[in-house]
Amino acid sequence: MSINHVRPWRSIERRKSRQIMVGNVPVGGDAPISVQTMTNTITSDVKATVDQVLRCAEAGADIVRVSTPDEASTKALKEIVAESPVPIVADIHFHYKRAIEAAEAGAACLRINPGNIGDDSRVKEVIRAARDHGCSIRIGVNAGSLEKDLLEKYGEPCPEAMVESGLDHIRILQDNDFHEFKISVKASDVFLAAAAYQGIAEATDAPIHLGITEAGGLTTGTVKSAIGLGNLLWMGIGDTLRVSLSADPVEEVKVGYEILKGLGLRHRGVNVISCPSCARQGFDVIKTVEILEKRLEHVKTPMSLSIIGCVVNGPGEALMTDVGFTGGGAGHGMVYLAGKQSHKMSNEQMVDHIVELVEKRAAEIEAENAAQAAE
Repeated sequence: MSINHVRPWRSIERRKSRQIMVGNVPVGGDAPISVQTMTNTITSDVKATVDQVLRCAEAGADIVRVSTPDEASTKALKEIVAESPVPIVADIHFHYKRAIEAAEAGAACLRINPGNIGDDSRVKEVIRAARDHGCSIRIGVNAGSLEKDLLEKYGEPCPEAMVESGLDHIRILQDNDFHEFKISVKASDVFLAAAAYQGIAEATDAPIHLGITEAGGLTTGTVKSAIGLGNLLWMGIGDTLRVSLSADPVEEVKVGYEILKGLGLRHRGVNVISCPSCARQGFDVIKTVEILEKRLEHVKTPMSLSIIGCVVNGPGEALMTDVGFTGGGAGHGMVYLAGKQSHKMSNEQMVDHIVELVEKRAAEIEAENAAQAAE
């Protein structure tokens, strides 16, 4: 087991939701909060789409969504699903036939807005296709595309309007005896999204898909998502999430995990604890951390690594990490293992040495976990 264990004073009590399946991934209940992303390739370009799906899966994506705006996309979906190591969600906006075709092609979930699909007969056809092919459904409410009657009623997009929209859509599915659904109530405004999610969380036991939609570029979107999703997760709300960034989808996966890791809700890979550096640093902290994060991307085992430039906070941080390095003097620093001083190492050899130590410790943790599972 990694030294970075969860402490009682930092635990989060999650909202109790019922569980559904998205392919082989459980969502809701006591299942881990799953991390999603969405491809930005032309879906009908099977090779480009599959390549992106594979990169996202390697980065840790549990579920990947693809847009299916036309028949060429749903035709390509069958091959994409066959080559994907993770469940594929088909994003449907208006045409009910695309939803039926996606279900037939093997999509694990259909992202729809039932109010946009058409009359009740068309909604029933989509639900029948989902049921026949083992698909779940995500009801996707968005502040930017609320129904006209709700906008007239409330005057503008607001939490009450979004919750009412969501509950109306839930009713459509439940009236047709379909219960394998989750729901999202997204907005680009952090306050609006947070309030809407709190409202829908109180009104239903359905699993909740979190997201701050159109959050922005890598830096802006990461900050907005961390604020919005972080606060909701802290309150125990959320069963699956997507960080929406104008960036490579792999970055969405990375940020999603960092948000969950920061709250102790999910652990994957090396959690690097590092100082911002100052005149006291005994080595180039910023460059070292940049190199180490890149070289340790392949490590999937949850563990912790501290890289601190001097002895002011270094020893204290190292006490709580699996592997640590604290800058010293004369071109050397101190290596810590399992929170204890181990040996000195030169700054020049430090990066290769730390990578070796992290890989060794990761293998030990995996062996320990395997032994516990076998007992």
